[in-house]
Amino acid sequence: MTTPTRRLTVAQALVQFLSVQYTERDGVPHRLIAGTWGIFGHGNVAGLGQALLEAGEDTMPFHQGRNEQAMVHAAVGYARQLDRLSAQAVTTSIGPGATNLVTGAALATINRLPVLLLPGDYFATRAADPLLQQLEHPVEADLSVNDTLRPVSRYFDRITRPEALIPAALNAMRVLADPVETGAVTLALPQDVQAEAYDWPEEFFADRVWHVRRPAPDAFELAEAVEAIRSAERPLIVAGGGIHHSRAEEALKALVDATGIPVASTQAGKGSLRHDHPADLGGIGHTGTAVSDDIARAADLIIGVGTRYTDFTTASNTLFQNPVVRFVNLNITAFDAHKLAASTLVADAKSGLEALTSSLEGHRVDPAYEAEYRAGKESWERVVSAAFTAPDENAVPTQTQLLGALDAVVGDDDVVINAAGSLPGDLHKLWRARSPRQYHLEYGYSCMGYEIPAGIGVQQAAPDVAVWSLVGDGTYLMMPTEIVTAVQEGLPVNLVLIQNHGYASIGGLSESVGGERFGTAYRYRAADGTFSGDPLPVDLAANAASLGMDVLRPKTVRELREALATARASDRPTCVYVETDIATPTAPPAEAWWDVPVAETASRASAVQARQEYDRQVVDRRRHL
Repeated sequence: MTTPTRRLTVAQALVQFLSVQYTERDGVPHRLIAGTWGIFGHGNVAGLGQALLEAGEDTMPFHQGRNEQAMVHAAVGYARQLDRLSAQAVTTSIGPGATNLVTGAALATINRLPVLLLPGDYFATRAADPLLQQLEHPVEADLSVNDTLRPVSRYFDRITRPEALIPAALNAMRVLADPVETGAVTLALPQDVQAEAYDWPEEFFADRVWHVRRPAPDAFELAEAVEAIRSAERPLIVAGGGIHHSRAEEALKALVDATGIPVASTQAGKGSLRHDHPADLGGIGHTGTAVSDDIARAADLIIGVGTRYTDFTTASNTLFQNPVVRFVNLNITAFDAHKLAASTLVADAKSGLEALTSSLEGHRVDPAYEAEYRAGKESWERVVSAAFTAPDENAVPTQTQLLGALDAVVGDDDVVINAAGSLPGDLHKLWRARSPRQYHLEYGYSCMGYEIPAGIGVQQAAPDVAVWSLVGDGTYLMMPTEIVTAVQEGLPVNLVLIQNHGYASIGGLSESVGGERFGTAYRYRAADGTFSGDPLPVDLAANAASLGMDVLRPKTVRELREALATARASDRPTCVYVETDIATPTAPPAEAWWDVPVAETASRASAVQARQEYDRQVVDRRRHL
């Protein structure tokens, strides 16, 4: 019996294959690769470019990007908004187009978010060698610049023969759809192989559904976790991003409502409980709230759910100070579940939380403990209100007052996106998350330039939701290019652009560690050679307008609130440009430490004093064994 085949190029076959891949969780199907971003050059224009053209938009929607890194960020924003059940591909040429993917790939993998990378590569046949933009290595002839993607990819393969695409493509989909393995996946595509024809078995193009499993907890691990919780006097849940990826928010709420255990959130986990739930204590760690960090210091049991325990969450291992503190970690990934020498509960977040709720029936924390953390929450809410409120509506807003104005304008389902600078700390402490997807902070890689392209990805995934990309001037200058894409695609992303004339966050950090804000201000050089002259006369609002955005320039708190409301009501990409008051500090100070090593020997007084403070803080660091 002859097996039916279809003669296509490798690129054509790959596009057709990707168009019929699906995920399924809880009986609901999702298209796995919902579209492809691309910038074309000689390494992919005649291969994947031709294949996408031939396939058409119905088979594989195409999105034109301006920067390869930004295309990955957009795909990551898309995948996160859809809980990793749907993703996008990114194709580039060889050379700089391919190496520009590395930062985005690292961000995707660190945050456990799926994206498929399809960079062009050298000729597999070596018929033309070296190619334009090809890296020649004197002792490794099979090395290409795409090998820089190996350490930041969860799966990597170079397709040097047509038939090799079949196992590689299947493995790529397996990793993308697996909640344990997912991240960036790279299929490097030599440009001659892309255009080579092959007789493909028809079954390669059959619809394929990848089931996204919800593994239940092991009975022994569940029993251990239940016993630890029942015996704890001061338990605290640390909610991580895994709760959102699992859509486990209602399961968390059910557990908390039943037991009274309070919840503190990482940057990725914020919004796991609505901000006004009595057990939601807000952010935890270096950028956490006073109530979260106070409860964490005295907690005798930390229940981590879907968290990686980064140094910001643990305050560089100085936060959890109770001498008898223990950890129970519920995580779908055993690698993360074992952190901090925890008792493990390796399971899907939703399945694990539901099992805990059932097994803990009748158990509740002491009423005095509930009263304590609720009083702390009420106290912190007064801090938030003070930071958000402007005494003078006609004054220039501070950064926290800007957040207060935004808080007054957004709807429950709006999405607020940020990644770097001083905003993540203010947002983690102060933002009142009203829905599971509203708080979108990329803080695994904290990548400047993420916010605008991610806003595009989120808007593609949720076209009826208002999206806000919050950036400072430093981040904006890193990557404003995808504004053009938002304009081209008609995506009404709202950009809140804050001008504070430099790297404000790092400037503050520099000052605290004895660096005296060196190299962090956007100013002219002074006579002494330092960047301490007048502020640079840049007009970022004019730049945004030149790229096609509508631009609003509010000067006061009242005008700011009006501008934000105007932007939200618009059906066009809109920039709200704000010169904030940087002289009036309104953000609450850090409630926990962060370990940034300070020079052990120095001649400048600022560094000497900073080292003394460092030595005072570092003694609280613990290894939880």
